[in-house]
Order: sequence, then structure tokens, then C-alpha cells
Amino acid sequence: MKHFTTVYDVSNVNLLISEAIKLKQSPYVFENIGKHKTLGLIFLNPSLRTRLSTQKAAKMLGMEVMVMNLDKEGWAIEWNDNAIMNSNTVEHIKDAAAVLGTYCDIIGIRCFPSLTDRQLDYSEKMLVQLMKYCKVPVVSLESATLHPLQSLADAITIKENWKEARKPKVVLSWAPHIKALPQAVANSFAEWMTKIDVDITITHPEGYELCDDYTKGATIEYDQDSALMDADFVYVKNWSSFNDYGKTPPVQKNWMLNKEKHKITNNAFVMHCLPVRRGVELSSELIDHPKSLIQQQAGNRLYAAQIVLKELLLGKGNKIEKQVQLHEA
Repeated sequence: MKHFTTVYDVSNVNLLISEAIKLKQSPYVFENIGKHKTLGLIFLNPSLRTRLSTQKAAKMLGMEVMVMNLDKEGWAIEWNDNAIMNSNTVEHIKDAAAVLGTYCDIIGIRCFPSLTDRQLDYSEKMLVQLMKYCKVPVVSLESATLHPLQSLADAITIKENWKEARKPKVVLSWAPHIKALPQAVANSFAEWMTKIDVDITITHPEGYELCDDYTKGATIEYDQDSALMDADFVYVKNWSSFNDYGKTPPVQKNWMLNKEKHKITNNAFVMHCLPVRRGVELSSELIDHPKSLIQQQAGNRLYAAQIVLKELLLGKGNKIEKQVQLHEA
């Protein structure tokens, strides 16, 4: 694995999930592979779980970590090639990324979309420009279109909780919110679920369709009750419109998942990536319900980050005197 920005950077998704679950049982077994290596974390947007889990994961592998809130603590970056920098930008990404790549062995970046220019957002300019010029592996800590570390943690959580032989029915259900949110988590969850052994249904009001690039292989259902029927897992998440980009078309029906709607399911596990607005996106009684996996998802963010960093470190050709095998016979 050279970078981690999408499910397509992973050669074997099911193997990566299994390895993360094994690593969870012995989290310090690779504590020396990151010795004398540095992880640089660049934040252009707020973070709680992503920031803390990735920092701790790196330290569990023996890495040093440097964190920079580039939106507040750095020079204004020019992201466009061939720009004449006679305005408010101070440093070109070509120069900044080269410096970051000199100081760091792996770089993580968190960069949200503007939700005003779909073509620009979906071009992933910031992520692409960093990868182009830093010359070291890059991890997406959530980009304009995807959040792969979250989706890997979600996949780990589903794998840990599903013990039956049949495929589980997994439902991604749109939820209300007080403001427009990106499509990144929903895009990413759909993308990962179509690559593992589940039946994935996406339900949302008309006008909230996601980009087809991420939903191929999923069933799309506009009636939430029909989608929830016999569901084994329900992932609740808000997102704004893709077609009417960044807008929030009016919705008449109440789409918040509550205890009554949960009764339609097959006593489904309830999932959410956090942060969650209680009583808006999801009822508090379900957030705190025995079938809620929300805190387990958050916990698995640590092992998702750890397995990704481990793979990137090994991919750089590190020499390990003794590679400890997990769960030796």
C-alpha cells in the first residue's frame, strides 16, 4: 500500500479487516517498526476521534508524531500550479509539501469540501497536490469526498459483531441535520460496504442521491421503512445533496431513527460515526441502546489507523529484525 485515501488503495480489503482485528488483541506487537520514523498530521478542519486515534496509533508503533493546524498556524497555501502569487497566498504547496516530505515519513491530511463548487471539491485538489509533491505516503484523515479511516473502522465493527453464516443486511440511512454536511462519510461507507460480504441498502429522501461512483452495487430505497425492514445494521448519517450540490432540499417526513423505527428492523445494531446531534439525527435512547455500536466504532478508529500505518511503514521497506506473528500457534 503506497497511500491510504480510498478503498482502492487496499489490495485485499477483507485481509486488512482481519489483520486489524488480530492487531486489536495484541496492539503493541509491532511497537518497534516505527522507531525513528515520523508521522506528520496536517489539519485544515476540526477533529476529535481522527486526531487522537491516529496520534495514539502511531505511538503504539513507535513513531514520533508532529501535528499542525495548517488553517490557523501555517502560511496561507497556494494550491494551484502555475499561479502568480501576488495576492493573499504566501507559500506554494509544491514547496510546503516538499518540506513536509523531508521532515516526515508519512503524512496525514484532513481537508473538508467547500460545498459550493462540486467540480473543485470532487477533484480532491488538496489531497492530490500533497501526494504529488511530498514524495512520501499520504493518509486521508477525511477529504472532500471520502473518509476511509472511518469506513475501515466501521467495517471492523461489523465484522466483529456479525456471527451468522448469511450476509447481513446493512442499511445506510440519511438523517436530518441543522446544516449542510459533506457526503464524505456516506460515500466512503457505501464504497467499503460494496467491497465486503454484506448486502448494502442506502435510503434517503429524493434529492439526496449520492454520486453514482460510490454506490454501485448498493440498493437505493427512498422509503425508509421499507429499507429498514429486516435490517441487521443501521448506519445513521446526514449528508447534503450531491446533484443540487451542497444544498438541503426540504424533507417532509421525519427521518430521525428512533425506537419505533428500530422495531421495523431485525433488532439491528445501530451505528453512527460521531459527532452526533442527539434528538436530531438519532434519538438518545438508540445512541445509548444495548444494540448501539457507536462507542465501539469510535474505539476501532484506533486499530484502523494502526493497521494502515503499519502497512505503510512495511511498504516503505523497513528492515525488521524480527517480525512477530500475531496469535502464533
